[in-house]
Amino acid sequence: MDKPTAAARVRAKRARSAPTLAEKTLWLMLRDRGLASLKFRRQAPIGPWIADFASFAARLVVEIDGGVHRLHAERDAERDKDLSCRGFRVLRFTNEQVLGRPNEVLSAIARACAD
Repeated sequence: MDKPTAAARVRAKRARSAPTLAEKTLWLMLRDRGLASLKFRRQAPIGPWIADFASFAARLVVEIDGGVHRLHAERDAERDKDLSCRGFRVLRFTNEQVLGRPNEVLSAIARACAD
């Protein structure tokens, strides 16, 4: 059910090699089980989608939205719905939230993992 497509795997590998500043910042906090001993993967393919960050144990996807996401709200809603059908909860944060208030973002992710 969560098996990624071949195209998604290729796109994910490419995305891992060129993270945004916000993605780098959050990854430094999540990597190596840095949050509640949960393993997170970055640019994780799930079906046809690529999650910025995903904890398969917590069934949680964390997305960091830059300005371009304002133009794709409908597509993002479709994607979130599909991920939800696959059993994932989706949290979205803006680049500004991650860079300006990283501890608040981390606390929100921790709360979601505890639910």
